[in-house]
Amino acid sequence: MESFSLILAIVVVTALAFDFTNGFHDTANAMATTISTGALKPKVAVAMSAVLNLVGAFLSVEVANTISKGLVDETGIRPEVIFAALVGAILWNLLTWLVGLPSSSSHALMGGLIGAAVASAGIGAVNGDVLVTKVLLPAIAAPIVAGVAAMLASRMTYSLGRKADGKAAAKGYRAGQIASAGLVSLAHGTNDAQKTMGIITLALIAGGSLAPDSDPPVWVILGAGLAIALGTYLGGWRIIRTMGKGLTDLQPQQGFAAQTSAATVILASSHLGFSLSTTHSVSGAVMGAGLGRKGGVVRWSTATRMFIAWGLTLPAAALVAALAEWVCRLGDWGTALVAVFLVAASFAIWRISRREVVDHTNVVDDHTAGAAEPAGVVTTAMAAVSPPPAGVTEDLAATVPAPATTPDPKAPSAATTV
Repeated sequence: MESFSLILAIVVVTALAFDFTNGFHDTANAMATTISTGALKPKVAVAMSAVLNLVGAFLSVEVANTISKGLVDETGIRPEVIFAALVGAILWNLLTWLVGLPSSSSHALMGGLIGAAVASAGIGAVNGDVLVTKVLLPAIAAPIVAGVAAMLASRMTYSLGRKADGKAAAKGYRAGQIASAGLVSLAHGTNDAQKTMGIITLALIAGGSLAPDSDPPVWVILGAGLAIALGTYLGGWRIIRTMGKGLTDLQPQQGFAAQTSAATVILASSHLGFSLSTTHSVSGAVMGAGLGRKGGVVRWSTATRMFIAWGLTLPAAALVAALAEWVCRLGDWGTALVAVFLVAASFAIWRISRREVVDHTNVVDDHTAGAAEPAGVVTTAMAAVSPPPAGVTEDLAATVPAPATTPDPKAPSAATTV
């Protein structure tokens, strides 16, 4: 085996930096609904999520093996190619975080890897079957499955809780929401932390420090788990705001349904080795839960911007990674130039973000959640067949005035009554 070279060390550090951005970019997946419904305080929520992300990193390596052994051909892949892939993924993560859009860190990483591999070794370097079956198809199916499950679960919770005591039921759903949010955090660690493990393992194989087909070493698992946990603890507050309030307004029943549905989908995909986007799963579940309540409104303008970001993630990260790989091919000075560009661009994005600071003190402010959006065709159609939540009928009856009646001209007036 070759020694641990400087370029390999740079790749490992850059991969851990990506894992850090993945952590704060995807904190919203686990904790946005929990924070928005008031089930947990913001700082407590992200701390709990960070710990469970770290634990989840040790539960499985199936997704890591998909990245390191399946997506691209290991033969001919140099460490510089992986470095270029990470550059494309990090910059896309930071740009979407700046504008508060919950895009997929997983697809940014895979897009970067595909773009850099194609630029280096041609289209044959990408295993098309793995790309379709374990990346693209789950990307389409996950939000649909999670959304339908969350919508049905929301309707069921409202139906079953129709006669329950309001305060006791709300307290119970908040407790369930905390538990389900913890499950999402654990699932996130089993899925997203592994992607960085897979990238580092692939780099070690490419650099000759590991034998082909090796599993991730323990230090790689620990490093990836700590990096994503630290990023999670800092909290991606901009995306938490969008996920928690920008898509729809959730009640505890809906938050519980959304988190439980998303966690189930994510854990199942991790077990099968699918490199699933937790962002797609949770976003679909949040929208499904929004449609599961009578009168619930999904803000389709925000959802549309999010869908566009999803569609651009793979090609945008691939394009940046391909350009970075081309510059790295010029030699050591080219790699250094790409590294300087990455640091400068990241610092510039951070400086721009300071113009409007979003943190745990203002993440749930109502005036920042977006203007109220009238119900569109889809929302209206779905809401029309949804059962009303418990208490709504009574509340409406109490607030609607009795209809005015026309006086009978033959009846005696108050003035003539003795």
